[in-house]
Amino acid sequence: MWNTHWWAKQENGHHTLARSGLIPLDMEEDPSSSTTSPLCRIRQARHKQILRHCLLNALFILLGAILIALSATLIDRSLSAWSRRRESISSQRFHAAFLDLACNTTVDRHLRELTRHPHVAGLPRDFATAEYVFSALQSYGLAPHFADYSVLLSYPVERNLSLLHPDGSLKLELSLREEDPGGGDGGGGGPAAVISSYHAYSPSGDVQGEVVYVNYGRSEDYQELELLGVDVRGAIVLARYGQIFRGDIVENAASRGAVAAIIFSDPGDYAANQTQGYFPDSSWLTPTGVQRGTVFQGNGDPLTPGWPSSTANSERIPESRAGLPTIPSLPISARDARPILESLGGKVAPRGWRGGFAMEYRTGRGPAKLRFHYVANQTLASIRNVLGAIKGYEEPDRFILLGNHRDAWTFGAVDPNSGTAALLEIASRLGRLVRAGWKPRRTIVLASWDAEEFGSVGSTEWVEENLDLLGARAVAYLNVDCAVSGPGFFAGATPQLDDLLVDVTKEVGDPDTGRGSVYDSWASRSPIGGGGKSSPTVDRLGGTDSDFVAFLQRAGVPAVDMYFGKSYPVYHSLYDNYDWMKRYGDPLFHRHVAVSSIWGLMALRLADCLVLPFNYGSYATQAQVYGNAVEDALRAAKAPRNVTASPLRTSLASFVEGAKQAGHDSKKLEREISLLLPRRTLNDRLMLAERAFLEEGGIPGRTWHKHLIYGPSKNNGYQSEAFPAVLDAIVEASGSTNPDKWDAVQHQIWRVSRVLERATLVLRGELT
Repeated sequence: MWNTHWWAKQENGHHTLARSGLIPLDMEEDPSSSTTSPLCRIRQARHKQILRHCLLNALFILLGAILIALSATLIDRSLSAWSRRRESISSQRFHAAFLDLACNTTVDRHLRELTRHPHVAGLPRDFATAEYVFSALQSYGLAPHFADYSVLLSYPVERNLSLLHPDGSLKLELSLREEDPGGGDGGGGGPAAVISSYHAYSPSGDVQGEVVYVNYGRSEDYQELELLGVDVRGAIVLARYGQIFRGDIVENAASRGAVAAIIFSDPGDYAANQTQGYFPDSSWLTPTGVQRGTVFQGNGDPLTPGWPSSTANSERIPESRAGLPTIPSLPISARDARPILESLGGKVAPRGWRGGFAMEYRTGRGPAKLRFHYVANQTLASIRNVLGAIKGYEEPDRFILLGNHRDAWTFGAVDPNSGTAALLEIASRLGRLVRAGWKPRRTIVLASWDAEEFGSVGSTEWVEENLDLLGARAVAYLNVDCAVSGPGFFAGATPQLDDLLVDVTKEVGDPDTGRGSVYDSWASRSPIGGGGKSSPTVDRLGGTDSDFVAFLQRAGVPAVDMYFGKSYPVYHSLYDNYDWMKRYGDPLFHRHVAVSSIWGLMALRLADCLVLPFNYGSYATQAQVYGNAVEDALRAAKAPRNVTASPLRTSLASFVEGAKQAGHDSKKLEREISLLLPRRTLNDRLMLAERAFLEEGGIPGRTWHKHLIYGPSKNNGYQSEAFPAVLDAIVEASGSTNPDKWDAVQHQIWRVSRVLERATLVLRGELT
């Protein structure tokens, strides 16, 4: 019979399933049965059904948990993205405020104070300017500190230059004096307070010899003299300033057997051929004006090449191994140079050698003679850098560095304290932003270097001391030396910074015209390019003429240099003073404000952007141009067939692809703004790629310079050259049948190819 009731049964203390009358009682399972009964099969089916329900419930619970976690993650990412968008908007507002805070009276005040007295490096007045900068940075909240070094500097003790008759008797004792023109606030003390005109690191000497006029003292000028049959061995050469670095003028003379070099400022180069008057009635150099400067061809302390001179007990090499000049030299005025030129005989100088004197220029040799007596004091002296910083809140270990040197040969209104005043103006604005609640994402460092005029000494010693940290953490170095000397904006940069530089100049008003942007006037002076449009010309930074050199050549840090005014006639003279700036350089200090705005806004963009605004596509384009130039040079030099640029072409093609990949990754991560770690990784690739262009062996003959893409010209330390080691080797081998010279060319091509491949790997961020 069928049991029609629900009931419960307990077996062995456990409750079994209550069965309804749907299951006949006599169909209970017999455990001893060897075959599966119908009841057993029904129970197994029920168990499977229950198991399925349990699994489904567990799955639903798991899915729910995943959805909850995913929702939380998405919400967190959305909040993070919103937060970063808010930060980005906030940064943009602070950047706009930075521009609005511009103040020309602040710049004017700083420049007036900095230029009250001459302040040559290593002397008390220079330390007074360090204290002034320290105090200003402290008042703006930048927590400054000093970085001191003990270095070899050079000062004059005695100077005498006499013009002699051919028989050796005295004709004229040259005055070697700059005269105070009067006419305004030229600074404290006048000429008496200014150091005598001299060449730093010139050795002492007492020499006499016939004079040879060598034009600008370039290699090609000596080739011209050779064609004219003029020999400079044993002579005192007379050269005019311009075209090349004064240290190269002296070295060229020494290498050709001259016993001394005298360098003057010709009125054709520095006084508009004497047709427009002189300072203070015009901006031109007076007839008694003299350009001081170093003739050391190295960088940093001559006695500690490659390591810092942080104390008086640092390791030092002997002066005889320091690469110092080997013949005495002296700068003189146009007034002192004229009687020497008038006393020369010999061949009529080529047309291009004739300067601004209304006279016939002749080469000599003789019959005029000079007696030159000079005593130098080469001595260890203390120098002082001043640095201040604003610590980053997210990446405090990534540094954006702004630098300017502070020491001057005289009062330094243009060189360098127009830049110092601009740096302090930036510090003032940044301090106000901080007080308003802004903090940079990355750390910003402001540096006031010492002893740049002696060969970028202060900045080089600091870079050498901090080389490993800079190599790991420095994002970019932004340099300003002579911030303002006149109209027109000019800039040099490593190419990945070109786009940022251009973009920033579009946001700053043009101080020269009062309309449009700095970019507009900058582009209007540049050559017309493709599409009939002009784009600004950005120079490259291979030369040795300012404090960017150690950052680029030793640490591989991307760099920029910028300024208003291409050149100015009172350079390194008594007349580079506040009065000259107020009359001619920047009467209303609007150019100072503009360069401060460009300089500072570049720093803010680099400090606050999520993805570094580096465009290596620009670098790749430039490198391809340089590669084509190498191939042209090989053809012009009639290189053997086994000497080829093929390795360079292959590496350049890879570099182009690496730059494209870095650009693609940058655009992708700019959209995915919440991904901190991937952005950090990408930014490191962009930051470190420049380091790959350094090679320990450096440029042959100039091994301190490690950068194989950009370096100084062999014949002019001021001039930047691309692939310098390759082009130097080609020049050396040109016209030669010596296979060793052509092997050297091929080796240099391979070296550049290898650093390009290394940079490509860094940009890709992948191991081989």
